[in-house]
Amino acid sequence: MLTALAVALVLLAVASAGIGQLYVPPAEVLGSVLRRLGLETGVGTSHPHTEAALWSIRFPRVVMALLVGAALATGGALMQGVFGNPLADPGVVGVSAGAAVGACSVIVLGWTFLGPWTVAATAFVAGLATTLLVYATARDGGRTQVVTLVLTGVAVNAVAGAALALLTFLGDTQAREQIVFWQLGSLNGTRWQHVAVVAPVVLLGVVAAVGTARRLDLLALGERSARHLGVDVERLRLVCIVLVALLTAGAVAFCGIIAFVGLVVPHVVRMAVGPGHRVLLPASALGGAVLLLCADLVARTAVPYADLPIGMLTALVGGPFFFWLIRRTRRSAGGWA
Repeated sequence: MLTALAVALVLLAVASAGIGQLYVPPAEVLGSVLRRLGLETGVGTSHPHTEAALWSIRFPRVVMALLVGAALATGGALMQGVFGNPLADPGVVGVSAGAAVGACSVIVLGWTFLGPWTVAATAFVAGLATTLLVYATARDGGRTQVVTLVLTGVAVNAVAGAALALLTFLGDTQAREQIVFWQLGSLNGTRWQHVAVVAPVVLLGVVAAVGTARRLDLLALGERSARHLGVDVERLRLVCIVLVALLTAGAVAFCGIIAFVGLVVPHVVRMAVGPGHRVLLPASALGGAVLLLCADLVARTAVPYADLPIGMLTALVGGPFFFWLIRRTRRSAGGWA
């Protein structure tokens, strides 16, 4: 499974880098990459702007799609594992809604204290702050009940939705267009500077998530059994929530809200490899990267000279697929045994 996903990811990345208004053959894409690594293949470029298009526009967008897809899918697998709830995804703890409020506040109020990085930085901080608020509110007597945490997240998401509606009402026409575009998600305009910020957060988050795999498997036996086997359940829950917040905030800060990746991908991977988190987490990261790279390729090429919102595409495909998944598996303990 991991090998197949890795091969598919490489092939799709090469194809995605070459397809667009300026078509670049796969051989030229690989030749360009090898030249940057100091290996001369003798394969030239058929167009004078090929190198600039690949390294200034295409490759940053491809790498960002890989990182964001891996972050969202890993966050979804963590949420489902630590909550034991098949409907859990990174949005449950309010990180996406909080990030949206932060970004839209900057758009409407016109803040520029960090220059071009203001929207992304505010979205990242607001997403983390919202998650910590949800966790602190749901915590009582040194423990956090899963149901209380989920309900608190629902309440915070509702408040954030009202705040977004208010900001949309207060903003002018240009601000409203930016708010709608940001909420639908897009990788358009990605540059290497953005990738350099997101990559360390996502890579560290995925590695740390894989490190929790054994404890998540023990937690699947039940909280009491996990405690008897030496798992600090409350600490594990806090670590996972912080990791989800970091991964999701890093993903949405530059790309906006992208729905259904964190919900659907872990389910599909679980159907193929089973519930063991040692394989589920890295496979979900690869699967999320493949899915988002496919979605971004369609977003760039489905309509000539237009860039469709990627969040719209993932929701458009993810919703019906998830409905099919529910119907297919509902006979076995509700489908989530």
